[in-house]
Amino acid sequence: MTQKTILITGANKSIGFETARQLGALGHRIWLGSRDGARGQAAVERLVGEGHDVRLLEIDVVDDGSVRQAVGRMQQEDGRLDVLINNAGIPGGMSKPSQQELADIRTVYETNVFAPIRVTQAFLPLLRSAGGGSVIMVSSGLGSLGWVNDPSHPFHAVNILGYNSSKTALNAVTVAFAKELAAESIHVNSVDPGYTATDFNGHSGYRSAEQAAAGIVWLASQDGTGPTGGFYFDQAVVPW
Repeated sequence: MTQKTILITGANKSIGFETARQLGALGHRIWLGSRDGARGQAAVERLVGEGHDVRLLEIDVVDDGSVRQAVGRMQQEDGRLDVLINNAGIPGGMSKPSQQELADIRTVYETNVFAPIRVTQAFLPLLRSAGGGSVIMVSSGLGSLGWVNDPSHPFHAVNILGYNSSKTALNAVTVAFAKELAAESIHVNSVDPGYTATDFNGHSGYRSAEQAAAGIVWLASQDGTGPTGGFYFDQAVVPW
């Protein structure tokens, strides 16, 4: 397998960290994106101790200057990026749709929608330098209108305005980038890691981080003939 250079945002813990571990085990070079330098460095040291090629990249995905600095460092040290995994995200409040504050919804959108746009646009020159690459948006099944509007589906009962709609919007962002970048052999897809036990949900999820990361790793491992403009859960297509 050809070694890829891979950036994962929000990777100092949980699904992002496990994704870095699994991709590192496949022999890829991992840039572990973390807003908190100390926590990111601790995560890097754990993975390097396991024998993986991992480097820390301090990046705050909601800050233009931080993203520009991250791009500059990667340009200087690697000059290319094969796979960008937009993993960083936040849940926001759990209020009823009629009661959730607009300020809270805006905060959710800043991280879950606008940040992936910002990061993808900023790193596109490095993806282009790789001669084709992949962008993976870590979405959620709660962003599937088909699932949350189906009374027979478990997600029908989860009616969180800010978070759910932010992931639906992220899926639309995926389609937009996929359509534009197809001619440049840059594939863009969304992935649902499933309801995973993480700090994100108070460890209430039924899936492990290992299970969640596997679907992301599958997309990251695709070659130039792989899919683009899709939404996947455990390698199966999810309805928009």
